[in-house]
Amino acid sequence: MEVWRSTDDVPADLRGSVVTIGIFDGVHRGHRAVIAETIRQAHELGVPSVVLTFDPHPGSVHNPDSEIPLVISLEDRLHLLEALGVDATFVQHYTLDYAQASAEEFVRDQLVGLLRAAAVVVGEDVRFGRANSGDGRLLTQLGEELGISVTLVDDLEDPGSGRRWSSTWLRELLDDGNVKGATKVLGRLHRLQGTVVHGHKRGRELGFPTANLQASSAGVVPQDGVYAGWLVRTVPGTPAVENLPAAISIGTNPQFDGEKRTVEAHVLGRSDLDLYGEEVSIDLVAWLRPMLAFDTVEALLDQMDEDLRQSALALGVPVSGRVDPAEVTAGTEISALQNLHW
Repeated sequence: MEVWRSTDDVPADLRGSVVTIGIFDGVHRGHRAVIAETIRQAHELGVPSVVLTFDPHPGSVHNPDSEIPLVISLEDRLHLLEALGVDATFVQHYTLDYAQASAEEFVRDQLVGLLRAAAVVVGEDVRFGRANSGDGRLLTQLGEELGISVTLVDDLEDPGSGRRWSSTWLRELLDDGNVKGATKVLGRLHRLQGTVVHGHKRGRELGFPTANLQASSAGVVPQDGVYAGWLVRTVPGTPAVENLPAAISIGTNPQFDGEKRTVEAHVLGRSDLDLYGEEVSIDLVAWLRPMLAFDTVEALLDQMDEDLRQSALALGVPVSGRVDPAEVTAGTEISALQNLHW
């Protein structure tokens, strides 16, 4: 897939395209229905399928004091679009100046003038142009005037709840810790990504070495609690990827003024991992319980033993207890169990 980040990147010999417009944060099931129709029409017309997306999120530009957390990073968005079969994505740098273009100017200058749209495919709730003045009705009208086809794709709803698949609903589910619901909206597991960093090494002493990602890593961090999931890493020196079963703790770290949230993953039954400095992903499968504070180390260990058991059951892997602290590889412990919170 070609990625165009400026008008100069658009091929001068582009003679037509089918374009869809959107942020596509998460590339969830509703997004994929629109993208699939875009690709289908592009194949039918023999022209490229083009996604016009925006970065940063327009909502964060217009309301900088209430930044919208992205479900996935821009780079992951591009990887997912490529995997779906999109031919090219134009990443429009979104600024307040750019947002001043009228709806008519947006369609005439960018969709038709720059991207040579022969057809446009969008969700029925599409909004565009200054102050979001453009909608599906106006787009259809402009399409008739400019000689381009416009398709409004009906919203897709979850058959259980009747709610529309949307990034807003997805964020609500994650805020509630409902990662199973998020999986249903996404059509895949919700993923956090980041670099493993050093912690305080207390977990290793208790037989629970953990890999620590700061909560500022890519991906919306769900509600505090303990989860079952997979730590995904590239095997050093190879292109192979391995999925390691893990118990994952997400919560506020009292060591840092009680404000900085951390993501800690204990790989079940492994004491030989040295993950420091690695870029890893954590795929969340199930919420197990809220964060708790314990009066004694014994109470903490009893609960963590149960967390390991529940994680293994949720992931369908053999149950394994805590590891022998004496066997933990130096550098494996990159996080800590802080002040008996887990």
